[in-house]
Amino acid sequence: MPLDSYVGLGSSGLKVSPFCLGAMNFGEDGGTGCGVEESQRILRAYLDHGGNFVDTANLYANGHSEKILGDFFARHPGLRDRVVLATKFFGNLHVGDPNGGGAGRKAILSQVEDSLRRLRTDYIDLYWLHNHDWSTPVEETLRTLDDLVTAGRIRYVGFSDTPAWFTAKAHTIALLRGWTPVIALQMEYSLLERTIEGELIPLARDAGMAVLPWSPLKSGYLSGKYTRGAGIPADTRRAAVLGTPSEEQYKVIDALTAVAAEAGASPAAVALSWVRGRPGVTSTIIGPRRFEHLEANLAGLEVRLTEEQTAVLDEVSAPALNFPAELNRRVGPMLKYAGATVDGQRTSAYPPLVESPTRY
Repeated sequence: MPLDSYVGLGSSGLKVSPFCLGAMNFGEDGGTGCGVEESQRILRAYLDHGGNFVDTANLYANGHSEKILGDFFARHPGLRDRVVLATKFFGNLHVGDPNGGGAGRKAILSQVEDSLRRLRTDYIDLYWLHNHDWSTPVEETLRTLDDLVTAGRIRYVGFSDTPAWFTAKAHTIALLRGWTPVIALQMEYSLLERTIEGELIPLARDAGMAVLPWSPLKSGYLSGKYTRGAGIPADTRRAAVLGTPSEEQYKVIDALTAVAAEAGASPAAVALSWVRGRPGVTSTIIGPRRFEHLEANLAGLEVRLTEEQTAVLDEVSAPALNFPAELNRRVGPMLKYAGATVDGQRTSAYPPLVESPTRY
């Protein structure tokens, strides 16, 4: 599947690439990203491959990520309107200012103008709430975002890293009030982080929201750099902060390495292929810091895992989900179908029942 094999973004009219270019590593302000030249080389290559979906945030590299993108598109007239450009609000770039961040009206209006200035554009295609603001009424946030859509400053609204209950509440209020709904969720999702399968992915699929996984390689743990007993990779800048995988994580990494060898692909490509094939996933965010990272990540579009290979990865990475997800999965069919065969699957009855037309 090439980058220009576009997919619909949830129930919206947007069409985006199956891999979204995440620009969190654009800019060296913060110490872990890449410089301007390398950032723009990565961006140019992504676009040349047919990619059309770029994601950043006001907080990335203290605003430098947005500026790098803005300067690039300003130097290439005509490209901006061909790209779905997304950024996020919430992060406070003004130390000591209690209204500088969050999801209140004053904060949002200030943040969107700053992002538009750095991005050197008149509008943002997809504007993400970056976190749950527990101290601001959700109606205030939603109405402000709807006003921005009406004014043409943003086109669509998404939520990132928000709880399922809050996301469902916000989306329902937006629909009931006739305000701009939530079309997409951006959440961490990988072979080493699957807990969104309990609440968030079912919510997204039911509501017609796109799911965009971030950190599909779990900060490099699934990239192939980490192998049991090899220690911390010398070229991993964040290793001092992240440390090394745990024993449970190495069990997944070992299985991934074995599947990758069998598939004739890199562990990174296999991990990305697995995420891309998960139910509900629309476009996966890749965040290369070097040009070769981009090339390695794009290989994930070409990997086709067999059912057996997928089953191996599914089993070894199976998450422990919050109550009542596991109870519903195990007991629900027993209670509902009482031993009937449904969709080709035979269910059991609970408690054991004998065939009878009546019950007491």
